[in-house]
Amino acid sequence: QVQLVESGGGSVQAGGSLRLSCVASGYNQKSYCMVWFRQAPGKEREGVATINHNGAITYRASVKGRFTISQDNAKNTLYLQMDSLKPEDTALYYCAVTEDWTCPLPSASYSWGQGTQVTVSS
Repeated sequence: QVQLVESGGGSVQAGGSLRLSCVASGYNQKSYCMVWFRQAPGKEREGVATINHNGAITYRASVKGRFTISQDNAKNTLYLQMDSLKPEDTALYYCAVTEDWTCPLPSASYSWGQGTQVTVSS
């Protein structure tokens, strides 16, 4: 029943910006954690940023000061503003949601979107 649709990926030069969007439906709006994950070829999926129903936010250390996670509850949309992009940010980016507001590591409790590709060239 939960559906997540990402958009906004693309190809940019190092130092450029992209804004990812994720439209969500069918999730529990009273208790949740929404997460941006990313996965590069041959590497493990890793968390990028999280936000829960209370607005509490966390970031992966490597993106602090460059990425901003936000949500528009009226539009059921999650955003990831990415500035000062680096080649190492290149990955398939996924949004995900779980009812566990503590934002656990990736598990079967999450529902996932299809992903949107971000490519950063030097």
